[in-house]
Amino acid sequence: MASRRTLNADNLAALGAPALAELLLEVSRGSAVIQRRLRLALAAAEGGENAAREVRKRLAAIARATTVVDSRKRKALLADLEAQHRAISGPIAESDPALAFALLVRFLQLADGVLARSSDTTGVVIGVFRRAAADLEPMARAARITPQALAQSLAELLAENGCGPFDGLIARLAPLLGEEGLHQLENALLERGGIDRHLWEQIAEARGDVEAYLALFDDRQLSWPDTAAAVALHLLRAGRAEQALAVLERAAPAAARLSAPVWDDARLAVLEALGRPEEAQRHRWQCFCRTLAIPRLRAYLQRLDDFADVEAEAEALAVAEGHPQPLLALQFLVGWPALARAARHVLAHARAWDGDAYEILAPAAERLSAGHPLAATVLLRSLVVFALASGRSQRFRHAAGHLRACELLDARIDDWQGVESHASFVGRLREDFATSRSFWRLLER
Repeated sequence: MASRRTLNADNLAALGAPALAELLLEVSRGSAVIQRRLRLALAAAEGGENAAREVRKRLAAIARATTVVDSRKRKALLADLEAQHRAISGPIAESDPALAFALLVRFLQLADGVLARSSDTTGVVIGVFRRAAADLEPMARAARITPQALAQSLAELLAENGCGPFDGLIARLAPLLGEEGLHQLENALLERGGIDRHLWEQIAEARGDVEAYLALFDDRQLSWPDTAAAVALHLLRAGRAEQALAVLERAAPAAARLSAPVWDDARLAVLEALGRPEEAQRHRWQCFCRTLAIPRLRAYLQRLDDFADVEAEAEALAVAEGHPQPLLALQFLVGWPALARAARHVLAHARAWDGDAYEILAPAAERLSAGHPLAATVLLRSLVVFALASGRSQRFRHAAGHLRACELLDARIDDWQGVESHASFVGRLREDFATSRSFWRLLER
């Protein structure tokens, strides 16, 4: 049973309204964000119209703002935006769906300006607008917005979609727009500066006009694997699988030269739709042999007859060990997992490991350390040497930790199999990188 001092809703409610009100006032002092949220909650308690008035004022203030929002200010911005969105989709929508729809459109129109002045490396700010955009369809339905009015609102948003928060809105709203609304959308977009090919694609797809959609692509564009894949999937949805396969085959030479997982996915979907599972299986195997992608192998094995998967898995592991890219092979063998093979692979390529591949080598060393200390040591050493040789001081703390891990692994290694001993390796490091004093200080610490 939770303590009565645990911070949860029940314990706080037990304090009573007066005590909570005093606490909220105290917490809100000096915090404009909390004060705005409290005023909004008070307005919402009086009805949707009052809440709408507060939201309208705040949206206008956000639109006027020019302050750059860096990572320190991002949390406050997110809290502000989410509070306005909750008020629109909650109390305002309940009391007046049409008013809520209009305010939601106004909220979404802030996206371009807010994103232009925000540091959004994690995508959390654009995520707020994408989630809000998902409310347009149910809100428009509840408010019984006419296709013409919906088209005008959508055109306003799509005309300023520089960062892409409204991608996919046409398809989502197509059932409400209908042909009349789509026609109105075309005209409204043309009045606002034109329609790019991306928008034409969405409009044609929303209409189900396959020929108009195909006419947007020339032969050169259809030779690009990703474009061919998108067109093929559109044709597949329209029930034209044979034509989809022909489109994919046109891009096959480029797909063979490049890494084109989207093209591969499309080809597999088309082959399955055409009732050609054996050909699809051959393609899965070819994809795996080229990329060593675990999902490809799993999909291949799942479709084999009983007991055939054991032999196929053994063959796949052999393919991985012989792959021309040792790093890719290591990532597969550790991820599958086949740790004994991975350890053997590490030692077979002991001089090949590039410590710059931290995101692969560090997790691999961790996985191997329990049962294969020598292989783990080889990988950890490559990370240490790279950090010192490249002068990456920001990696020195990690490198010191890796060298300490090597010292612990040393006690568990009975046979070094021709690999330099730990004492010899550390001695050579001290000689070769004696000037990297900050690293040695970290290690001693």
